[in-house]
Amino acid sequence: MASYALRALTRADLPLVATWLDTPHARARWGDPAEQLALVTEDLDEPLMDQQIASFGDRPFGYLQSYPVHAWPAGAPHLADFPSGTVAVDCFVGPVDMIGQGHGSAMLRLYARTLLGKGAPGVVIDPDPENERAVRAYRRAGFQDVAQRPDGAGDMTLVMRFDPSPIIFS
Repeated sequence: MASYALRALTRADLPLVATWLDTPHARARWGDPAEQLALVTEDLDEPLMDQQIASFGDRPFGYLQSYPVHAWPAGAPHLADFPSGTVAVDCFVGPVDMIGQGHGSAMLRLYARTLLGKGAPGVVIDPDPENERAVRAYRRAGFQDVAQRPDGAGDMTLVMRFDPSPIIFS
């Protein structure tokens, strides 16, 4: 039976991430693929950024990144009230055929639990509240709504915090 795994992003992964960023669903939320790839590449040298690739069995399918919420306060005023050491996560599923299958929720839950296991006092995520598919996936992963707040650019976000208690589906 296949299982989920995380590993550190390397420069060798950049062509794969570039392919994923160029999909319609990633473009819709992350924007220009070339610009985003440049940021992902630059962040490989940023010690405050943790970048991971998620796999299901032998197949890589997801990108995740996290950073301390207070690292760049001008860009994240909506996260300022969280305790020091809390990490914010950004992520997406790359291959189109892996969307809507529960893989995004599974990778995010695994990552959030990993971050807590490494000592983070909390894990948050801040999707566009109109991105219903992502919000549903984040709730299935164990994130709970905190509040809608504007981010540093003035865009409304739904701030969500991870609850590590077991997920019960009814």
